[in-house]
Amino acid sequence: MAINFQYNKTSLQVLEKNLKMRVRTLPTIKSKESALRLEVKRAKDDIRSLEDRLEQQISSYDKMLALWGEFDTTLLQVKDVKMSIKKIAGVRIPILEGVEYETKPFSLFNSPAWFADGLTQLKELAQVGIEREFYNQKLNLLEHARKKTTQKVNLFEKVQIPGYEDAIRKIKRFMEDEENLSKSSQKIVKSRRERMEMEGEA
Repeated sequence: MAINFQYNKTSLQVLEKNLKMRVRTLPTIKSKESALRLEVKRAKDDIRSLEDRLEQQISSYDKMLALWGEFDTTLLQVKDVKMSIKKIAGVRIPILEGVEYETKPFSLFNSPAWFADGLTQLKELAQVGIEREFYNQKLNLLEHARKKTTQKVNLFEKVQIPGYEDAIRKIKRFMEDEENLSKSSQKIVKSRRERMEMEGEA
């Protein structure tokens, strides 16, 4: 990224101000990036453990697979999913507060005895599935924020800060050269004037 500047004091002051702001901001952005990296790892671990739990629950129902064919799946529905928003490392994340289920009435006498247990197991499965969705959403949001923050850190560290430093160095060098030239030309004019005065006296 080319930094636009002019060879004067005003441009130098603007560049120095921008450089100082980026140097001061960089540690904050870096700490945000490491916090996001930690949260991403935590979210991945949570998803892995939820998937393990889901696998265990599904495999424990395998022995009842033949019975599930008799089960009326319309008996249980998710009525409402309650959620809140929490900020994690500056990112707004949906948090699962609870799930409300609606159970249709069924006859305990006309239905198989295991239907009540089946409802409980279905609720558990649904709960884990919904939790996993929330964690996936959390992971996606955190990953996106981490990538953006990493890009900003790289932009500051590898492009903008070195660019500003280089531009400031060029301006200072130019101004020093100009000052030296000005002094040299003043000396030449002065020595010429002195020589002319000496010749005039002679």
